[in-house]
Amino acid sequence: MRVKKKKHGAERLEACGDIVIKNLKEQGSTSEALFGNGNPLRIEIGCGKGDFIVGTAAKEPDVNFLAIEKVSDVLMLAAEKVKKSELKNIRVCCVDAKELAEIFPEGSIDRIYLNFSDPWPKSRHEKRRLTYRSFLSIYEKILKKDGAIFFKTDNRGLFDFSLEEFKEYGMTLEKLTFDLHNSEYMEGNVMTEYEKRFSGMGVPINRVECYFD
Repeated sequence: MRVKKKKHGAERLEACGDIVIKNLKEQGSTSEALFGNGNPLRIEIGCGKGDFIVGTAAKEPDVNFLAIEKVSDVLMLAAEKVKKSELKNIRVCCVDAKELAEIFPEGSIDRIYLNFSDPWPKSRHEKRRLTYRSFLSIYEKILKKDGAIFFKTDNRGLFDFSLEEFKEYGMTLEKLTFDLHNSEYMEGNVMTEYEKRFSGMGVPINRVECYFD
């Protein structure tokens, strides 16, 4: 997915100050290092414009959240939204998901959110999908034993592929639905900007929670 270059993007990101983590490896990637407390740490991989992370963090002030994007101009939009919210339990960082196992200590993450990830629809690109088995092995290393992946997407093809990957990896699937907004799991749901758009068009939203056995 190509993102249009934002005017003064670097300067705008810099202006967001302490909520932007410039180098996770140097600063440290634990709750203590990032927030100065021992609260659970959850990460959103591919945070978009920040609607989900801000809405979720506002509901759970005793949980720390790290929003991750590999495209700095997208991260900048999320960072500005986080700064405007004045929430103290969110940080943002520009990093590639492939590097997570090298950054986070084993068993240090409470939950991973994958929201409306790039579907990479061509079969030759399946290894780039954030639910491909090589990414699952990374998530397994950094998640706590009872940690979970919460996955939402409007793309049924990506969802079906992901379910197969989860099952082949031996994961336990819970609260699975192919139509979130008309399901029992809608209560407490925080929508992303994509979710608002697609659900408004009548597109069903797929959702599942995944646990490593």
